[in-house]
Formats: sequence, C-alpha cells, structure tokens
Amino acid sequence: MSGTLILLLGDQLSHSISSLQDYPENAVIALCEVSGEGRYVPHHPQKIALILAAMRHFAKELRDKGYRVHYSALDDADNCQDLIAEAERLARQYDCGEIRLVQPGEWRLLARIHQRQKTASAPQWQLLEDDRFFCTAREFADWIEKRKTPRLEHFYRRMRRKTGLLMEDDAPAGSQWNFDHDNRQPVRDNLGTLTPPAHGRDDITNRVLELVNEHFGDHFGTLDGFNWPVTRRQALVDLRHFIDNALADFGTYQDAIDDRDPYLFHSRLSSAMNIGLLSPREVCEAAEAAYYRGEAPINAVEGFIRQILGWREYVRGIYWHHMPAYKRENRLNARRNLPDFYWSGDTDLRCLRRAIEMTRDNAYAHHIQRLMVTGNFALLCGVKPEALCDWYLAVYVDAFEWVELPNTLGMVLHADGGLMGSKPYCASGKYIQRMSNHCGDCRFNPKKTIGDTACPFNSLYWHFLERNAERLESNPRMKLIYGSLRRMSDEKRAAIREQAEGFLDSLETEPAYGQGEHLDGYRRQA
Repeated sequence: MSGTLILLLGDQLSHSISSLQDYPENAVIALCEVSGEGRYVPHHPQKIALILAAMRHFAKELRDKGYRVHYSALDDADNCQDLIAEAERLARQYDCGEIRLVQPGEWRLLARIHQRQKTASAPQWQLLEDDRFFCTAREFADWIEKRKTPRLEHFYRRMRRKTGLLMEDDAPAGSQWNFDHDNRQPVRDNLGTLTPPAHGRDDITNRVLELVNEHFGDHFGTLDGFNWPVTRRQALVDLRHFIDNALADFGTYQDAIDDRDPYLFHSRLSSAMNIGLLSPREVCEAAEAAYYRGEAPINAVEGFIRQILGWREYVRGIYWHHMPAYKRENRLNARRNLPDFYWSGDTDLRCLRRAIEMTRDNAYAHHIQRLMVTGNFALLCGVKPEALCDWYLAVYVDAFEWVELPNTLGMVLHADGGLMGSKPYCASGKYIQRMSNHCGDCRFNPKKTIGDTACPFNSLYWHFLERNAERLESNPRMKLIYGSLRRMSDEKRAAIREQAEGFLDSLETEPAYGQGEHLDGYRRQA
C-alpha cells in the first residue's frame, strides 16, 4: 500500500489548501458525500445543497487541472455513508497506505480520526494544519494563556498589527481601533433593499437540488429560494457586489432589523469563506482597498474587517482551546427544551416569527437576529445550551461548529460564565422596538410588561435577571439594571414573575428534531 489518499472535506474547497501542496505522484483526491454528515443534526436543505454542489464543482475543477479524483456520490451503491469508513474503503480500493487530511473544523470528527490513528494499522491517518486562517490554534493558545481576562478587543488589535490591515505605520487607520459606536443605527423607512446577484444553476447544481430534496426534504427549511455561490467564480461575484453596493452602508446599519428584508447591507459571504471558496484575507483586503479608494467610510470598513479578522478568528481560537469541555458548559443552569415554534415559526411574536421564516426560506439570518431575537429569547427563557446550539448548527448555511458553538453557547447564552462576553446580551422588547420595524405589526405591545397584550420579552427580561441574580448582580456592567430591579416594589416584582411564568408554562417544547441528543457522543468521549 504505497499510495496517498487526500481526503477533502466539504468545507475545504480551496486549491491552495495545505493537503494539495507537495502533491505525490501516486495520490488520489477523494471527496465523499455521506448521509451521516447531513443528519447528525437536521441540517437545512440549502446548507446541504450548497456543500454538495460546491464539492461537485470543485471535483470537476480538480479533474480539469489533471488531478486524479474519486468522488463518492450520496446515492452510490457502495457508499458507506460514514466519512471515516468511506475514506478507509477508498484507501484500500486505491492501495493507499495513508489518508492525508487537513484538520476538520468540528471536534466530533477530529476525535474520531484521533481514535483511528490510535487503533487502525492501515491506512494511517495524517492530519495537517489548516492554514486558511490568520491565527493558528497554537498561536491563539499562547496568547490566551497569558491573560487573565482575554477579550476580543485585545486579540483584534494584535491581529491588526500582525496583518497590517487598516494600519498606517503603527497606528490604526482613522486614528482609532474601533468605530462600533458609529454602527448602531436602527432601521428606518425607505432604507432601500439590495437584491443579491442571481446565480445561475447548471446541471450539476440542479441534480444536487433534486438529490437533497429526495434525501433531506423532511428537514426544516425549503430549497425554493436557493441562491448561494457554489463555485469560486460565483463567490467572487458576491464579494464584488457587496464591496460595490453594500459595504458603505454596512457599518451604520449592521445592527438594524427589517421586517421584510433578510439581508439589508450584510455581505452573505460567511458561507463562501467557511467552505473555502473565498479566503478571509482577500475579503478583508477588498474592503480595505475600498476604504483607501474613498468608496466606503472607515466605520463600515473597520466594522466589517473586525467581524472577520477579529471575531471569526477569536471564536475559532476559543473553540479549539477549550474543547471538548466547552461543549458541556451551562453556567446559568438552563434546563428548558427549545420551544417547538423554532421549527415551525408558529408564534404571535412578530420578531421571532419573521426571523424563523427568513431562516426557513434562506438558511440565513443576520447576526443581530441571531443574537438579539432568537438568541435573546432563548436566553431569557432558560433554554438549555445543547438544544439551541443544535438548532443554530442545523439551520444556518454558514454554521460549522468551530464558529457556531462559541457564538451560541458563549455569546448568546452566556453559558461559559463570561469567557466570551463580559455580560449577558439580554434585552427587553424595547431593544427590538428601537432597532426594528417589527413591533407595529405585532399583537404584543413593547411598552407593556403586564397583561394579555404585553410583550413577553419584557416580563421574561426581569424574570431572567431575578432568576440569575446570585450569578450576575455582582457583575459591574449589570449593577445599574439590578439597582432598578431592587427598587421595584414586591407587588410589581410578583406580578412580573407571574406574567413570565405563565408565559413560560404556555410554551410547547416537544422536540421536533431532537433537543441535543447527538451530544451524548461528546459526553462519552470527553
């Protein structure tokens, strides 16, 4: 067995990826569609279709370049339908003694490979560093281990200096590091909408859509509006469209929520970056160039680059540094199952319904919808982390666990005790009223806390604070709001508590697709 099987995963579709460098003459490149990867959580059909269509196009590109490629299609009769088993079957078929693979982006798969490295005599698994990021896991570990309170801002400034992005000599462009205070404008009338580029569907994409509908059509979500880039050429079209048409307004309105427009000025580039069609460096450099050409203001460009160079790299570092124990964190002791309307959208809360409907239709919701609508509601209700994490991992086209888990468990649910954020991102209905245009079409009134028409976010907010007072009231950033809670009369607090608990008792939480059951494997292996 003298050959090498180079296994490319569905989020490693880059010609410059390290496993394709120093290509052995007797190598075979394998890309494998397996049902197990589509079902460990019920991934949105558009997410599955994006990955499979991009894999098939990438395999064609490799063949066109002269590489020897084996492609295991989902409906092949001899497909093992398990990634590890299928790779080892192909290694034996092609007489390969080694399987070469860039480290996967999810701990569950990496743990399985490590187990095979220990137990399998042949073929041998060789793992390579994923060099598509600005910061390696080792570099991040060296940085975080020297800090008592590691915060994004400190890491972000380090990355700016390392890369030179938006740096002028040793000073930040615009004379300050962070322009976040300029990026908090709410939605307004006649803000305007931008239609994303329409990507044509060739025979490869159409066949994938039919396949996904046949095998995963029972999952949450529709394929009807599928319009994600499945080739690098299409991803570059999306990048250019964003730079030319949306970047200038992205910063100002990045926290705004529109009842009808799912995208506003957001880039929609995260899925293309996460599967390898775009590199984070080229995306950041395109935004930086727009600033220096005078086509986009500093608050927009800095805010956009911070999401990629700062936040994206930071959450990946947190994930690999703290897994697998991080997956089990639940510092607020949340125990409630996920409300079943997260799978149906059947709720009178207009903000939640629209966020879920947009997710169903597009496999997408922007970061404030995720953080301050679906996430905030789950936080206030005390939804258990594994249930919400599974939902986010399943329903969003850009969700891979290295980026999804810290955002959901840490940022959204504050379940890591403040590692990701210095305070919970909890808010009442007044925040949603200020940042969105949902409330005018909602049967609930964001100005009321008690009564049949009171916005549930309001009583849930105070109930959350009261329920978690022992853990949170000493937080310096929470002192003002806990002071307001303490000044409430006992009668008012009792009425709010009754309102919130009545609402919580009315929630139906029968699992539609499960409530985090796939985590049992994590607990056994950790």
